Amino acid sequence: MPKRGENIYKRKDGRWEGRYKKGRTPNGNIIYGYVYGHKYNDVKKKMTVQQSNYPFLDDTLDVYSGTLQAWMTYWLDILLKENIKLSTYSIYKKRMTSYIFPHFKNQKMKDIKSSDISYFVTKLKQSDLSSSTIKSIMSILHSSLSRAVDDNHLLRNPTGNVSIPSFKKKNIESLSRDEQRKLEVIVLKKKECSAEIIALYTGMRIGEISGLQWQDIDFKKNIIHVRRTVSRIAVDDKQQKTRIHIDKPKTKSSERNIPLSKNLKKYLSEKQSNATSEYVICCRNSFTEPRIITYRFKKHLAQAQIDETTFHSLRHTFATRCVEKGVDITSLSKILGHTSTKMTLDVYTNSSWENQEIALDQLDQQLKV
Repeated sequence: MPKRGENIYKRKDGRWEGRYKKGRTPNGNIIYGYVYGHKYNDVKKKMTVQQSNYPFLDDTLDVYSGTLQAWMTYWLDILLKENIKLSTYSIYKKRMTSYIFPHFKNQKMKDIKSSDISYFVTKLKQSDLSSSTIKSIMSILHSSLSRAVDDNHLLRNPTGNVSIPSFKKKNIESLSRDEQRKLEVIVLKKKECSAEIIALYTGMRIGEISGLQWQDIDFKKNIIHVRRTVSRIAVDDKQQKTRIHIDKPKTKSSERNIPLSKNLKKYLSEKQSNATSEYVICCRNSFTEPRIITYRFKKHLAQAQIDETTFHSLRHTFATRCVEKGVDITSLSKILGHTSTKMTLDVYTNSSWENQEIALDQLDQQLKV
């Protein structure tokens, strides 16, 4: 005899019918399959076989009926906020409110299909956004929807089958040796300590230099301790759009120790003797935020008659000079605070133009004309 909840019934024509779950629609509705037989036991056996083919289906799916915006806001503010840095939260919030929410508007999360995601990617590509920003936006969207799947609020992640097109990697230019010398001539004349010199001879990031204090420099043991970073983050405030945030470095590997070399030690010691602030790069007896450092850097580039570039190019210049001097990749990776040597190889070790010329000149010596 059939048991309650077994989904086996006797039909009016005398046959037995069994109903089993074999799938779900994109919005989470159950798709049923059916088996038939003249005997109850025959149908039960067929049901057992079919149910074994779909072990992943159960009754725990609690489809989220709200909008994508409502889910992602809950995901970020309730599920994620306490486990990420404030600067990361600020970036996620900015990406969501500027790009994801305006595009999907009031669309319900369960109704979003892979084709909708593909169209969203196309629209992002048509904008003036950088490839890294587009990848960041899609990563945030994917992570949020993956959490919905994990919590049984969504059957499958619609971003899963969408391929993010590959972008042409933007080269991070380093200064030539001549440009570096010209810049150093300008900044070494300055009375105050130069952020450019620190970047060129330690590879520190601009936010790390901004947060560097004299107490972080151990002149006896010749160590620079990278302990904090300064950044400007977006805030939900009518009075101001952004505010300064001081935090630990971006990753665990970024919180590191850098050897203090002889000439840099001499330079910093001289600057410390006239220091009026606890911060190495100071402004009004306090730290100098990154955008002020950038402003000063652009002025120095103009004075040195060097084409405009980013402050981050000084970090790249440091890495390039290290490679030219034969520094091994593992040591360089640790100095830069990278999580892996692969990142160091991929990003910071492009051969300089001068080295390419030297290489071809050496080969050219074989040509007898």
